[in-house]
Amino acid sequence: MTQVDPTRMANAIRGLSMDAVERAKSGHPGLPMGAADIATVLFTQFLKFDAQAPAWPDRDRFVLSAGHGSMLLYSLLFLTGNPDMTVDQLRHFRQLGSLTPGHPENFHTKGIETTTGPLGQGISTAVGMALAEKMLAAEFGKKIVDHHTYVLASDGDLMEGVSQEAIAMAGHWKLNKLIVLYDDNGISIDGPTSIADSVDQVKRFKSAGWAAEKIDGQDQAAITAAITRAKKSNKPTLIACRTTIGYGAPHKAGTAKVHGEALGADELKAAKENLGISLEPFSVPDDVLKAWRAAGSRGAAARQEWEARIGELGSRKRAEFERRLRHERPASLAKALKAHKKSLLENPLNVATRKSSEAAIEAIAAAMPMEFLAGSADLTGSNNNKAKSAIAFSAKTPKGRFIHYGIREHGMCAAMNGIFLHGGFAPNGATFLVFTDYARPAMRIAALMGAGVVYVMTHDSIGLGEDGPTHQPVEHLAALRAIPNMRVLRPCDSIEVAECWELALNRIDGPTVLALTRQNLPQLRSSANENPCQYGAYELVAAQGEAKATLFASGSEVEIAVAAQKQLAERGIPTRVVSVPSLELLLAQPEAKRAAIIGNAPVKVAIEAAVRWGWDAVIGQDGEFIGMHSFGASAPAKDLFKHFGITAEAAVNAVLKRIS
Repeated sequence: MTQVDPTRMANAIRGLSMDAVERAKSGHPGLPMGAADIATVLFTQFLKFDAQAPAWPDRDRFVLSAGHGSMLLYSLLFLTGNPDMTVDQLRHFRQLGSLTPGHPENFHTKGIETTTGPLGQGISTAVGMALAEKMLAAEFGKKIVDHHTYVLASDGDLMEGVSQEAIAMAGHWKLNKLIVLYDDNGISIDGPTSIADSVDQVKRFKSAGWAAEKIDGQDQAAITAAITRAKKSNKPTLIACRTTIGYGAPHKAGTAKVHGEALGADELKAAKENLGISLEPFSVPDDVLKAWRAAGSRGAAARQEWEARIGELGSRKRAEFERRLRHERPASLAKALKAHKKSLLENPLNVATRKSSEAAIEAIAAAMPMEFLAGSADLTGSNNNKAKSAIAFSAKTPKGRFIHYGIREHGMCAAMNGIFLHGGFAPNGATFLVFTDYARPAMRIAALMGAGVVYVMTHDSIGLGEDGPTHQPVEHLAALRAIPNMRVLRPCDSIEVAECWELALNRIDGPTVLALTRQNLPQLRSSANENPCQYGAYELVAAQGEAKATLFASGSEVEIAVAAQKQLAERGIPTRVVSVPSLELLLAQPEAKRAAIIGNAPVKVAIEAAVRWGWDAVIGQDGEFIGMHSFGASAPAKDLFKHFGITAEAAVNAVLKRIS
């Protein structure tokens, strides 16, 4: 493609990375210096992209799973001509407001596919991207969807447990367009990886159904040959590239000293002299920059050809494809859920909310059969999120719209992030609420990125019963509510379930948890004209007269609040019941709206089979709370609610205590 020595092109990455880290006095120069040859080969010879159109749908995806080496990616964005990535941005590496934060943030900087940094997340998210590509290609055809997903992973990525979940899924699904370039430099922060690890990664990946090989990661010809082989494979591929961390630094190369700190002025000067790089900071020779810019524009023709092909699609199919990439829901969804709620009013459904969720899913899947992509971490029969019409996805059935993730909660949630980021699907994944503990890192990244994924988390309290405290979530609602941009919805009946599903599917700027019960609940709502769940809370039962008390509750405990309200009314104490499906949405309302919902009754009681954290914002520090103060126990659900004092009688007594 170019007559410029490719080693000089790699050295441009090294020079910019060293300079940026040195100027910031913070960062990780070692990986960009060691992996520069890998990146040069990939970006100049293989990666299908157009620097001027970084969001082109059929571009190849490049995921820097080793996010600590972010200057590699920022250097590439600048060199290839990304319009937003200027030299000035490189100079402000790791500074407030720059487009070059310490770790790549896709919501902040154009040209970055996913947010990485927490090791293992990138490679696991990439599995979801490759999965989405395979599924979308099966539906729309390879003339419209035909791209690869490349990952640059580190030793740390492969040590993290989630990587095993991810590679097992990718191998099982035969995601042959997923190519992982492993920066096998043998160094971590503490020193040589041999002090803590002796895994043969090639054998490990092969055992998971991958093609895998070892090469010299500083030999560009070897890298070229390996990627060429990988693109012909019918399996996902690992290319273990043996590199020297901090390549070129005369004293620190190959040591932990170059992993996570600036080289220092003397070593920087010596490294540049060793590599033949100008000592002038942030300088790139004109011919080298020109060659890189040519690489950045190489994909423009392919993009234009793709645009011509999509223009030849039938108008209906093209509109469907583009709508789904925008994460825009079809008009049929609102109509389907409205009809579903109408049928519930005519024929009430007094079942567990996981079962009423199943009923809502039938309506949803009929309205958006190809984009509603559900899955479960081996609890399908308990989570009830598989539509009757859904066919299981497999390597042989890529049009299947239900994914069996296996017992891999973390891998499932990370893959869902990749599916959402790729575009074309509305992913949801299910397990028990208590097992969000296994998935939290991927869920947190989803909240940080603003990924509109849905978590169907059933068995949401001590109400699951006999499985006992190991499976009974107590602190989990509070822990999830504590994550910024995470929305937790805990519906109380079949009507609220439908409304919460509507909110979840229409939210594309952040993740949503649906916390659902194992135990049966009565249908409490008698109207469904609007969706009051959108406010986070609403008055379900009005007081007969001026309210002296308000009972706030979520999920299964709303039934308890309604029963307590009746008992209090019989005692002549006017009491309101406010259903609170989403504490976060309630607290996000404008002050006047929030105050109107909360009301000014002198006694406020919150009822939730979980810990108190978060409720003081509604009931005040002096408010009464009826819930959990310890772990649960193994017993039938009814016995447990009585044992832990989460009853209508307890709510009545709490009110009486404050009124008398």
